[in-house]
Amino acid sequence: IGIGQPRRVENAKILVANTSMDTDKIKIYGSRVKVDSMNKVAEIEQAEKEKMRQKCEKIINHGCNVFINRQLIYNFPESIFAERGIMAIEHADFDGVDRLAAVTGGEVVSTFDHPDLVTLGECDLIEEVMIGEDKVIRFGGCKVGEACTIVLRGSSAHFLDEAERSLHDALCILVATVKDPRTVCGGGCCEILMAQAVDRAVEETPGKKALAMTAFAKALRQLPSIVADNGGYDSAELVTQLRAAHAKGKLNYGLDMYEGAIADMQENGVMESFKSKLQVLLSASEAAEMILRVDDIIKCAPRQRDGMY
Repeated sequence: IGIGQPRRVENAKILVANTSMDTDKIKIYGSRVKVDSMNKVAEIEQAEKEKMRQKCEKIINHGCNVFINRQLIYNFPESIFAERGIMAIEHADFDGVDRLAAVTGGEVVSTFDHPDLVTLGECDLIEEVMIGEDKVIRFGGCKVGEACTIVLRGSSAHFLDEAERSLHDALCILVATVKDPRTVCGGGCCEILMAQAVDRAVEETPGKKALAMTAFAKALRQLPSIVADNGGYDSAELVTQLRAAHAKGKLNYGLDMYEGAIADMQENGVMESFKSKLQVLLSASEAAEMILRVDDIIKCAPRQRDGMY
């Protein structure tokens, strides 16, 4: 935001542009302008300023109170916008300009001769706020409202990377759920039900295949145990309570990590995406099969050291 311009604008009318806001220079390589006095130099500078003033007046005539430009806004046009009480934001990158135009309902313009053909963006509030030691510009109540910004703060880069990865995974699961809205109960409920189904199939399966199925069911029951251990609770107690609840027909019960007990997952709203759960199960099964197919491991001989130091 330019110097002397408002830091807070309500009911903003936004003009998003990608245009040069410096005085026009002769950009032909090797060209020179010769003058016979300093007055001529002053006249050239005055003509450049007048041309920039006309350009600023065309921008102001659009009826905007916020001007966002992809390129830099130099001192002279910045002062003109400050005199008119217009917030001017400079040096927004290409992606930022396109996203702002999309979320505010406006369009990116480069010429300003026809204000009636330009659609201005709108939002309820634009203000400059502090986040930590950085100043950022916050857009609130955008017209389209199909975008938002999530700010992650942490004590270290490793912590931020983990938070970003977790957030990305959560957003991907939401996208998958929107595409396939089927859900299953979380908190280890689904794993216990799958393990019970496998145990019933084991009773009807002869041969060594039944041993592998029993091991698969045992692996499924390990998942709620891991969830309980991560929550700091007694996993053996909770998992046995969960299996007993399912045996009594309480098929929606799972682990409530807030209370350290079992509860109805559907009532608590602990649900998981069916597509995500299916993919996790398939990936784990394929990884186990791949490990079982390994017959032997060839290990390179360690490098001989000449001496100890």
